[in-house]
Amino acid sequence: MNPPIASLCASLDYHFRQPELLEEALTHRSASARNNERLEFLGDALLNVVIAEYLFRHYSKASEGELSRLRASLVKGETLAELARGLKLGDWLRLGPGELKSGGFRRESILSDTLEAVFGAIYLDDGLEACRSAILHLYRDHLARLASASELKDPKTRLQEYLQARQRALPIYNVLEIRGEPHAQSFIVECVVAELRAVALGSSRRKAEQEAARQLLEQIR
Repeated sequence: MNPPIASLCASLDYHFRQPELLEEALTHRSASARNNERLEFLGDALLNVVIAEYLFRHYSKASEGELSRLRASLVKGETLAELARGLKLGDWLRLGPGELKSGGFRRESILSDTLEAVFGAIYLDDGLEACRSAILHLYRDHLARLASASELKDPKTRLQEYLQARQRALPIYNVLEIRGEPHAQSFIVECVVAELRAVALGSSRRKAEQEAARQLLEQIR
């Protein structure tokens, strides 16, 4: 049995005038034809606007690229899923039998999509200001400890910029080995710069390359 919905509203710091909107936001497509996909579409756009506006006002000297990196770190699926888990959003999800059996209430993509749908529901319930207030309330800790734009650059970018600034040859990435079945592969990748070399394992080629670049940066520095 789901816990009282009032506790979720308290965590959101928002109480719905039309509770049916929240119910729709919490309904996955596996459970009903009337589900949260349209609300998710709306909430995704609203989240990007609210976060973009906050960053624009609070980072007056940041470039467009820096603002984009900061926003991406806040609106990505991992961050949304982390916030959703903090709200225990999975406890209120309405899922079909298949998703329930496979643990859909813990799945990152479902949690992040549902939270965006909740933002869309708040907007429809009481407008943009209410939605902005709820988003900024939920993001308050993330915004307080937000890294500088330069710190958000991924290791491959930082390595490339470091080498370019010193007019050194750019890194070369090679896939050394691919392990596992097609649906659960892991990659071993090397990153080579002149006489230096780093090897890393990742669940995707991109992740392995990023980790190898991070290791090589540590060697260089």
